Amino acid sequence: MVTSYLHETIMAKIIENGVEREASCTEELFAMRDSLDVLGGKWKLMILRYLTNRTDQQIHFKKLERGIEGISAKMLSKELKELETNLLITRTIQDTKPITVTYAVTEYGKSVFPVTETLVNWGILHREKIKASMG
Repeated sequence: MVTSYLHETIMAKIIENGVEREASCTEELFAMRDSLDVLGGKWKLMILRYLTNRTDQQIHFKKLERGIEGISAKMLSKELKELETNLLITRTIQDTKPITVTYAVTEYGKSVFPVTETLVNWGILHREKIKASMG
């Protein structure tokens, strides 16, 4: 079943000098660009979702590489570094022999969960709509 959603237009809020006001369209577009700069691309949101769904596990590089179908080791390494730079994940060197490195989503990184949840739900609905349109 395909569900559609109606959204009323709501502008984002900005607090400036302790006063809340509606963001202008330009401010919203800048904010969206900033978000896409940090989260954009094919892999970052998938990595965050993978780690968020496994907060009770020790996730090392190879487990991530095997768990996210299609990502290369080089791309995974690049994306992990960028996510760490943006404080969304942590990289922890374990005191093991041989040394292992684990990755985890930070509390701040968990703030991205509603974005990924919305994308997952939209993706499921979109897939259903496309299947239904094909007959």
